[in-house]
Amino acid sequence: MKNSERFSAAKPLMEQGGKSSRKPGFMSEDRISELPEVLLLQILSSLPTKLVISTSVLSKRWLSLWKMVQRLEFESSRNIYDFAENVTRSLLSHKAPVLESLHLKVGDQFDGVYVGVWATIAFTRHVREFVLDLSSYHGPRVRFPTSLFCFDTLETLKLDYFYIYVPCPVSMKSLRTLHLLSVVYKGDESGHNLFASCPNLEHLVLRRGFFFDAVVNFIIDAPSLKTLLLSDPFSARESSRGYVIKAPSLKYLGIESVEGFEYFLIENVTELVEANIRNVSKIVNENILGSLKSAKRLSLDLSPLKITYPTEVMYHQLVYLEMHTHKVEWWNLLTHMLDSSPKLQVLKLIDRETRHENLEFDKKYKDQGKWNQPKYVPECLETFMWRNCNWGREEEKEVATYILRNARQLKKATFSTDPIEAKRLCKLAKRRKMREELDGVVMTSNSCHLVFEFE
Repeated sequence: MKNSERFSAAKPLMEQGGKSSRKPGFMSEDRISELPEVLLLQILSSLPTKLVISTSVLSKRWLSLWKMVQRLEFESSRNIYDFAENVTRSLLSHKAPVLESLHLKVGDQFDGVYVGVWATIAFTRHVREFVLDLSSYHGPRVRFPTSLFCFDTLETLKLDYFYIYVPCPVSMKSLRTLHLLSVVYKGDESGHNLFASCPNLEHLVLRRGFFFDAVVNFIIDAPSLKTLLLSDPFSARESSRGYVIKAPSLKYLGIESVEGFEYFLIENVTELVEANIRNVSKIVNENILGSLKSAKRLSLDLSPLKITYPTEVMYHQLVYLEMHTHKVEWWNLLTHMLDSSPKLQVLKLIDRETRHENLEFDKKYKDQGKWNQPKYVPECLETFMWRNCNWGREEEKEVATYILRNARQLKKATFSTDPIEAKRLCKLAKRRKMREELDGVVMTSNSCHLVFEFE
């Protein structure tokens, strides 16, 4: 039973002052109200804020208890003005010395002044996690008050669909986590000054939307940053735009949908352990793959025709490689990675999950370049997986056969496919033929277990 259900079940007892008249002569104690206040607050913190506030009508014990709850979450419904007034009234009534988290989600157009009011009240309560979500809001972006970028107690800040202007560095020494989603910046200095104000920032999520702002050089200079997730589906309108990442403590890097920039440069990420790079293309000057040489785990969804892969770079720490096999000439990027990763232990290939997407790929890129075989298969390779394998192209068969023949220490090779539609049962014969061909491959490894997961 959920916490809210348990609370609802106990509500009638508390409304009657701790007694029930279900059976004559039977008395029921209000055991919930007798719990220590610390435990009651912990229970209330796990419930929706609207329900928590409603407990004030239960009894004198509960009249002000909700005001000490340290986690509050509000989401606008129909009347935005009533919502704004209710949130303001609730925050002003709140008495907890420390507010662990405040989440506000607004879906309708409202007076941006309320943002400053809510944030100011929250910061006077020493809020540690502050989330402002306007992702469902369709009006002009609300400006986040510059004066609020100066509270040392704040540990997590998440802003969605805002306009920010930070004219000079401020003090946010306690901030560890920062999410900036669909945020518009006044200029280069706003982003630069914001990151400079967070010397202990460890986790950063940037998702820039389909909009235009004044940023030309987006510089992320964060010496303590450990994880970075960056997505920018907006294709640069000016050739001079670009990114520079300076994060010497970075452990995890995720880049998705970055296209059409003049440059994308990553400096000195020698502590990097894992990276996930997807849909990066048409960048004049970039060193993304070249900067990942210290990584132990990589996931790549790229075309070698649209990204630079320096032949002199070696991935001496790489033990796990995941590659998607639906981009143009993906097999030649695989060749480069195999030649450059002497300690690779696990290789996982992933094709498109739907037949329609594979057919479109086949039609559009039917005359792709041939596969250039690698010089060797890494000596340490023990596991080879291919998920949703299509085998509609001859190069794919060559890749599978080559690895099976040349992986000396291979212990397990798994091939799986997506289900076949009833009207396309003709593909079943094709899959059986491919299985027979792979079964017949003479493998260098005597201990390899070949697994087929055909649906």
